Amino acid sequence: MSDERTHRPEWVEEDRKGEFATMYVKAAPPSAPKRWVKRKERSVEEYVNGVLNNDRTILAQAITLVESNASKHMDIAQQVLNKLLPHVGKSVRIGITGVPGAGKSTFIEAFGTFLCEKGHRVAVLAVDPSSSITGGSILGDKTRMETLARHPRAFIRPSPSGGALGGVHRKTRETMMLCEAAGYDIILVETVGVGQSEFVVRGMVDFFLMLVLTGAGDELQGMKRGIMELTDAIVINKADGDNKPKALATQKEYNQILHYLRPATPGWETKAYTCSALFGEGIEEIWNVIEKFVETTKRSGVFDMRRRHQQKDWIYSMIKDYLETSFFSHPAVKEKLPIIENNVISGTQSVTSAVRELIQVYESRES
Repeated sequence: MSDERTHRPEWVEEDRKGEFATMYVKAAPPSAPKRWVKRKERSVEEYVNGVLNNDRTILAQAITLVESNASKHMDIAQQVLNKLLPHVGKSVRIGITGVPGAGKSTFIEAFGTFLCEKGHRVAVLAVDPSSSITGGSILGDKTRMETLARHPRAFIRPSPSGGALGGVHRKTRETMMLCEAAGYDIILVETVGVGQSEFVVRGMVDFFLMLVLTGAGDELQGMKRGIMELTDAIVINKADGDNKPKALATQKEYNQILHYLRPATPGWETKAYTCSALFGEGIEEIWNVIEKFVETTKRSGVFDMRRRHQQKDWIYSMIKDYLETSFFSHPAVKEKLPIIENNVISGTQSVTSAVRELIQVYESRES
C-alpha cells in the first residue's frame, strides 16, 4: 500500500509503521460541470452537399430530420428533398419480409455483404417495431448485422415504426430518397412481418421477396393468399445440412401453389428458391433472379409504370396523413374527444354520431 493516493485510517497511531488491513483513497476534487453546447443547426445547402458527398454523419442527420414531426424540421426536410430530386430514383428497391424465425437478419447481412463485395453500395432500412414505452427501436439491427454494419459500402438505418400501419415508418420513402441521393444503388427494406406491413412495403419497392422455412404444407394453410400474391420470389432459407432435402421438398410445394396464383408483377413468373444465408449458399442465384427481373420489367415498361403508380399512391397517403394529424391536433377536437370517447364507452352515444360530432367540431374550426 505504498501508493501516494492511499492513506492510513485516522484511528491509527501516527508512529505506527507497516501495512494495515484497511486503507482509504482520498476523493479527487470535483471538476467543473461540463457545459452542454447546443449543436449548430445545419443549413439546407449543408444537408444537400453532405448527402451528395455521402457524408454518413450528415446522411444520418438528414434522415432524422425527415423523421421528425416538428413543423420547422419538416419544412427544412422538404427543401432538402426538393434539391435532391434530380439525384434520386436510380436504385433497385428490394422489400424483404418473412415469417418469424426465417432468418431475415442473417439473410440480409449475407445478401448485403455479397452485393457490397460485387461493388454495389447497399442501404438497409430495417424498420423496427416501436417500443411501447420509449417509442424507440427495440430490435437493434446494427447489432444483428455486425459484419454488414462495418462494411464501408453499406449503410444500416434502424428506425422506430412510430405506430404507423403495419409497423412501417411513414417516412421510409423519403429515407430511401436520401440514400439514393447519397449514391446507394441497392435499397433493402426489411418489414417487421406483422401482416399489413407487407402491403405497405410492396407499395414502395420494385422487387418483393419473402423468406420462409421448411414445412410448407402446414405453413401454407395459415398463410394469407394475398401476401403470397405480393411476392416476386419466395426463398426457403436454412437449406443446409439435414434440412436441405426438406427445403427442396418445400420449394417444390411452393412452386406448385404459385403456378395457380396471379403473379405480383405482369410478365413475371414468381418462383420459389432455396438458400442458406448462414453459409452463403444460393445468395448469388437470388441476385441473378433480381437482375433478370429488373431487366425484364424495364424492357416491358412495367418497372417505370410501377414507379409512377407508387408516386401517385404516395400523394394520397401523404394527404391522409396530413388530414389525420390536422384533425387530432385541432384544439377543439382535443378538448371534445375525451368526452365523446366516454360517451361511446358508456353506451350513451353511438360511434357514428360521435364521429359526425367530432368532424363538425373540426370543420367549424372552433377554438
